[in-house]
Amino acid sequence: MKYQTRNKALVLLADGTIFYGKSVGIEGTSTGEICFNTGMTGYQEIFTDPSYFGQLMVATNAHIGNYGVNDNEVESDGIKISGLICRNFSFTHSRVDSDGNLKDWFTKHNLVAISDVDTRALVSYIRDNGAMNAIISTDVDNIEALKKQLAAVPSMKGLELASKVSTKTPYLVGDENAEIKISALDIGIKKNIIRNLVKRGACVKVFPYNSKFEDLAAFNPDGYFISNGPGDPEPLVEAQEVAKEIIKRDLPLFGICLGHQVIALANGISTYKMHNGHRGINHPVKNLLTGKGEITSQNHGFAINREETEANNNVEITHVHLNDHTVAGIRVKDKNTFSVQYHPEASPGPHDAEYLFDQFIENIKASKLIIK
Repeated sequence: MKYQTRNKALVLLADGTIFYGKSVGIEGTSTGEICFNTGMTGYQEIFTDPSYFGQLMVATNAHIGNYGVNDNEVESDGIKISGLICRNFSFTHSRVDSDGNLKDWFTKHNLVAISDVDTRALVSYIRDNGAMNAIISTDVDNIEALKKQLAAVPSMKGLELASKVSTKTPYLVGDENAEIKISALDIGIKKNIIRNLVKRGACVKVFPYNSKFEDLAAFNPDGYFISNGPGDPEPLVEAQEVAKEIIKRDLPLFGICLGHQVIALANGISTYKMHNGHRGINHPVKNLLTGKGEITSQNHGFAINREETEANNNVEITHVHLNDHTVAGIRVKDKNTFSVQYHPEASPGPHDAEYLFDQFIENIKASKLIIK
């Protein structure tokens, strides 16, 4: 690409701190909670992950865009992050099977992105001071106006975002005549989760975030799934009621990430907003049931209360995060329910935890035998 003059841009944090950079060519302003992801690859999957809705993404990898984009490497119907902040933005790409460059893809989706930011300093600042709202803009001469706009952005704490990313109508994926049928509650589901269930012989019907248990049950499923997603889990009262009904009936249930938090809330365990969350593809987790370690992909800014989980006679901790000892997985005792705080369907990323999909399918098969 020919050298071109790029306009100045900035990152303004809620506490007034400013980091400067340059626009990648899309002028404008965008707001959201700022966070960072430490993954060395997989930027396209990150940008399209519904769990990132409402967030400004700081990429810690020095180069973003070098391998372009591929139409098959998306996790939803489009870009879900509010904006991108990076160090070096590659306008050219060098992968054989790419479908285009990242700049054109951002322009198509009208995503504001800025580069040439000292991301090491920015990430260190977020790490020390915690995730907070921020604004990125090419309007660098109107700081006071940007501060007023930023002040009006709601906090992620208490924010319900599942309705912004969930399907509006139910849809079916897989063979309708499959031996196993699964009803999935979409509170921000990733495509690769559905792919992992379908490749294991399941037919999946995906339902909107506000569906009732009766809606999911009308599909006559053999198992139920509650997906990942963005925002605070506490406002998702309807999803919690769905989880309660499934657990009460001792039906096979699996939850990932936000779904994990919903299942915890359904069991009387509270959640809290983390200092800056877990976002990356190399997070160490220990499976307490097997004693084995797992390298996992994670993306969450909320977690469940460990003390309350340990004190809950109906719930057992099955996985813990080895960096900060937060709860990474639970199961409900004497019920066919389990969940994890991380993403076993990681793509790209570690596949250490893919066995959880097999475990879910085995739980469903065992349940079907009991019913028969």
